Formats: sequence, structure tokens, C-alpha cells
Amino acid sequence: MPALAGILFPAVAAAVVLCFMTGLSNLTAGRTEEDKAQLEQALRRSAVACYAAEGIYPPDLAYLKEHYGLQIDEEQYTVIYEVFASNLMPDITILENET
Repeated sequence: MPALAGILFPAVAAAVVLCFMTGLSNLTAGRTEEDKAQLEQALRRSAVACYAAEGIYPPDLAYLKEHYGLQIDEEQYTVIYEVFASNLMPDITILENET
């Protein structure tokens, strides 16, 4: 019996650590997706606020940063902001940079 306990204890401890690490990884992935969604929402709100105040959508991201205080973590995200016309909502794509 003592030999079985000597083998069983490390296996159970390894399983507990594995479950903990998997859960932690899932939390991190969920937070990253939420951060990305919040950034997209902030970009869209800022663009609409500009349209409401000025009658045109912002010509580029620099305009949003300068006039509307938008902040983007450029180390973590790449934002593609494509303007078709000043009266049409820009196409906004957010890509997560690999670290």
C-alpha cells in the first residue's frame, strides 16, 4: 500500500497543477478577447462622436487620438482604419500582435 500512495500522490498533484494552469490560461484568453472588443467599441464610439460633432467621420486614427483622446496599445494591437468617404462609417479591423 505505501508504494501505491507514493505513486498516486505525485500523479494527483500533477493533475491539480495541470487543471490550475489550464484554468489560468483560459482566463487570460478571455481577458484578451474582452480587451479587443472594448478597443473596437471605443474606436466606433469615437468615430460616431466625431461624426455627430463635426459632420464627418475622422480621416484617420491620428485624428481620433489627437482630438478625441483615443488610446491604443500599439504593442498589443494593430488597427486597420479604412475610410471610404467622409460621410460613411470607416471599416475598422483590429488585429492582435503576436508577442
